[in-house]
Amino acid sequence: MSENAPATTVVVVLFGGRSSEHEISCVTAGGIMDAVDRGAYDVVPVGITKDGAFTLQPDDPAQWALVGQQLPVVPDNGTRVRFPSAAEPRALTVEHPDGSTTTVPVDIVFPILHGPFGEDGTVQGMLETAGLPYVGDGVLASALAMDKHVAKAVLEHAGLRVAPWTTVLRREWIADELGVAETIAAHGWPLFVKPARAGSSMGVSRVDGPDELAAAMHLAFEHDTKVIVEPRVVGREVEVAVLEGRDGVPRTSLPGEIVVAEDGFYDFAAKYLGGDEQLLCPAPLTAAETDVIRSIGARAFEAIGGSGLARVDCFLTDDGFVVNEVNTMPGFTPFSMYPRCWAASGVSYPELVTELIELGRAAVR
Repeated sequence: MSENAPATTVVVVLFGGRSSEHEISCVTAGGIMDAVDRGAYDVVPVGITKDGAFTLQPDDPAQWALVGQQLPVVPDNGTRVRFPSAAEPRALTVEHPDGSTTTVPVDIVFPILHGPFGEDGTVQGMLETAGLPYVGDGVLASALAMDKHVAKAVLEHAGLRVAPWTTVLRREWIADELGVAETIAAHGWPLFVKPARAGSSMGVSRVDGPDELAAAMHLAFEHDTKVIVEPRVVGREVEVAVLEGRDGVPRTSLPGEIVVAEDGFYDFAAKYLGGDEQLLCPAPLTAAETDVIRSIGARAFEAIGGSGLARVDCFLTDDGFVVNEVNTMPGFTPFSMYPRCWAASGVSYPELVTELIELGRAAVR
């Protein structure tokens, strides 16, 4: 590099993690590594193993690609990455298997972590404590949106329409399974049973009758101690991508639509491994409908105190839009709706990555 060449920004791509969405995080990170502007940014890949070890990994997008239905995982290669214990200096310490250590300067962290132990405010809190700038939503917005029960309450308070729901704690289900089942059945059938604090449709089941409820509840409780149960909302599944505005006003993309098989739903396999769904970007909506959902997306983002990015998922019913959920770290895999919505709006994947990094560098949460 010549002496007059501008210095590059060091971006730590943080991925993997302890959640059930570990593999999808790896795929997403590979997409980021492949798209980042190498003339402006140096990438330091830090992978978190399923056991929670922070490791230094190869800067090789191909290693983290989705190949067929084979999902990558973070291997434990013996390295350990230590984050700073104070706000200065902004540097990571890497411990190598031979006992040697190196120091890696950091300008910003890009946490591509989905689900618990990453998208829920925990890692954001660690980065805040360490004084490291980072991409995406802050501690409160991340934690709030991760809990579907709390998010629904906040969105409803902000005047946004949400689907009706019942929240069930594991201890309540164990203590009175029949009584809880009776309460749930009042919603009518079919129902959807979801872990309250998981993402990417992990542990989600469609329940068509009372004989299927117990199995669905047990599956959801494998992922969380809190479960929400919702009646089926009949409508089109429409999503809008939100990007923080440089002037503080949220920017919204053209919406996208998920078209699934008549008897199915948009589960984990359909999202990431391919299924009967189609992703339509932009969604075939009227101009008025497009304006409404973009407004809803901006209002939802502001209601949770969002920064950086979010994807707002809605149902378009016969009597208007119903907010399903807000995702504060939507996937960036080749199948993902968030980058496709922005591409349809004229923002390419590499441009989107650059904008998110620069928003993170300037963020005041």
